[in-house]
Amino acid sequence: MSNKNLPSSHTSDREILVSRIFDAPRELVWRAMTDPKHVIHWWGPRGFTTTVQKMDVRPGGEWILTMHGPDGANCSSKSVFKEVIEPEKIVFSHGGGRENGPGTHFVATWSFDVVETGKTKLTIRMVFPSAKDRDFTVKEFGALEGANQTLERLSEHLPKMEATAAQT
Repeated sequence: MSNKNLPSSHTSDREILVSRIFDAPRELVWRAMTDPKHVIHWWGPRGFTTTVQKMDVRPGGEWILTMHGPDGANCSSKSVFKEVIEPEKIVFSHGGGRENGPGTHFVATWSFDVVETGKTKLTIRMVFPSAKDRDFTVKEFGALEGANQTLERLSEHLPKMEATAAQT
């Protein structure tokens, strides 16, 4: 019996999956990723800065930001949160791209898992409409390297957040 007429949940040919274990409690990683006061310090690849115009982390809430590249180019994006389960999971639709240039669209799922006391595994899954869209985003925007650099910057920011919290 053929399954070719059944809907497929197989997405590996159109997704990007990135994960990293942080030496930080889940609640701290959650706060770093959902508080615009922290997001501006680490979001984006090395050399980029970020301006957050809006970040309303709740179902139906919007996240609007602009990344400013070292070459002067701006990349704006708008995301709409679909599911928020603090401090475990966030799902949002994302659209954005370079000013006067190409864009990209995907649905992202961020999962925050406790690995052991004081360690958190963050998994980011981006599902694109097609493999062609995913491949375009990887090639045009350097999505894989950009994601890894962004998570590296987050790992550098988390100890600063812990130090500030310890001082208060």
